[in-house]
Amino acid sequence: MSVQPLIALTAGEPAGIGPDLCVELAHAQPPDARLVVIADARLLRERAELLGRPITTVPWDGGRACAPLPPGHLRVAHVPVAAPARAGVLDPANARYVIATIEAAVRHCRGGILDALVTAPVHKGVINDAGLAFTGHTELLAQLTDTARVVMMLVGGGLRVALATTHLPLAAVPAAITVQGLVRTLDILIGALRRDFGVARPRILVASLNPHAGEGGHLGREEIDVIEPALAQARSHGAELIGPLPADTLFNPERLRGADAVLAMYHDQGLPVLKYASFGAGVNVTLGLPMIRTSVDHGTALDLAGTGRAHAGSLREAVALAAELAVHAGRAGAAGTVAATSVTSASPGARQPVAGSTPA
Repeated sequence: MSVQPLIALTAGEPAGIGPDLCVELAHAQPPDARLVVIADARLLRERAELLGRPITTVPWDGGRACAPLPPGHLRVAHVPVAAPARAGVLDPANARYVIATIEAAVRHCRGGILDALVTAPVHKGVINDAGLAFTGHTELLAQLTDTARVVMMLVGGGLRVALATTHLPLAAVPAAITVQGLVRTLDILIGALRRDFGVARPRILVASLNPHAGEGGHLGREEIDVIEPALAQARSHGAELIGPLPADTLFNPERLRGADAVLAMYHDQGLPVLKYASFGAGVNVTLGLPMIRTSVDHGTALDLAGTGRAHAGSLREAVALAAELAVHAGRAGAAGTVAATSVTSASPGARQPVAGSTPA
């Protein structure tokens, strides 16, 4: 028997599909975890009625002794919206509510009550429209946990793709990539692959920044001046690092075979390939935090909110991976037990190839 983790799930932007996905999980309770949804309970019930899938919300008492719930029920840590939320209609008045749900989840995870955090999507634009500086979940979680550096990694389609930079304008990327910054990123990635995914000696493919890996300096010197020196330093930390490799040829099955992860230099260099391979079932993992955090691989999908056409596949995978990582890291407490199960195709107990059946 192994402990069934108690997972925080924030419902995200109230006008988006986050509440819809929580309703779907209420009717198909994950077998690997007990959920505490951090959201407005009335909002969840109203969205469930709109979808024609009524639910019963059960107030969370703040403790760990939470029995599994029957289908159609959600355990909720209530955080009230500031204004009535309409599916598909953004309202800056609710931006502070979105931030408050994340802050509450972090408090409970840092306090050891909840074992991991799973986040539904938020809408960056409306949060900024409300006058709140916000570049993304990843950056906010780093701020809330006083973490100097975090690494964003997506898992899916047989791939693990980490990013050297996250939500930056493309023009700002070259200056953000430094030797010491890359070394720290690789340290975090190597440590996570060992600790969380059970890879004793990770093999990581590192992308170049410039086309054709800079063509010996003729198309840019970042490979020579920054990436190669960083790899030389990081190789002493017990990992096999291959690169810098041209990004347009890195993602082919032969090169990926036997690799444990890819490190891309910027957001839209690595993630389009992964999302092509796994959209709807990919998982975003934040590495380097003092807590486990996973998320969906998609946005708020305002046009789908309240229609019943949103699919919860990525959220289910995010919950499953968070539960697996919590058990593997020994974070889950002793409040409930379930039979041990493998909840993702990439079991943390064995080395897994990153390529899998990726169609890239």
